[in-house]
Amino acid sequence: MHKLSLIVAASLALTGSPAFANSLVAPGPREKIARSSLGAVPQNEWNKLTARGGRNVEVWTLDGDALNKVTFYGGIEVGKPLLREADKKDAPLPRVTPNMLITDIPAILESTYRVQLGVSQMSIDTQEPALIAGHKGIRFTYRFVRQDEEVARKGEAVGAFVGNRLYLVAYEAPAIHFFDKDVDKFRQLAASLKF
Repeated sequence: MHKLSLIVAASLALTGSPAFANSLVAPGPREKIARSSLGAVPQNEWNKLTARGGRNVEVWTLDGDALNKVTFYGGIEVGKPLLREADKKDAPLPRVTPNMLITDIPAILESTYRVQLGVSQMSIDTQEPALIAGHKGIRFTYRFVRQDEEVARKGEAVGAFVGNRLYLVAYEAPAIHFFDKDVDKFRQLAASLKF
């Protein structure tokens, strides 16, 4: 229970900061997510965080990004990384390449997390083919722990290449309680994706 208290305290601290202000995402059709052609139809309210990890990145949360979040990577172009690089020279991020396969999508997320977010432990647990808005894609699950915290997190994501651009939507939450609490809301959201 101690870790749960730390998570709640961290979430409250982060959501109170102006850098983590948000706006309401109401239920119903939503277009141009992450400044891209990505759309979805949320069935419940989400909060869109104003802090962004890059031009084509958008984060939604229900209870604060330390407790649950969905990250939309919208139409990442060939030659670009998933996130805005913090240190291009000494810690360059992996980039989307023209010859990437659908099965490479989990690997680029893992490599990005290890470099940019200081993830010390990460595993891709499952991978399976998925049809995403009529496009061949992948659904995968993963677990990770960041170096700056001890909280084990679980994730589930769907990704596809559409018109030589990578679209990836990932849900993450602490493995204890929070992941299971809202994973069905993510799955509904993922089932409603369109390009």
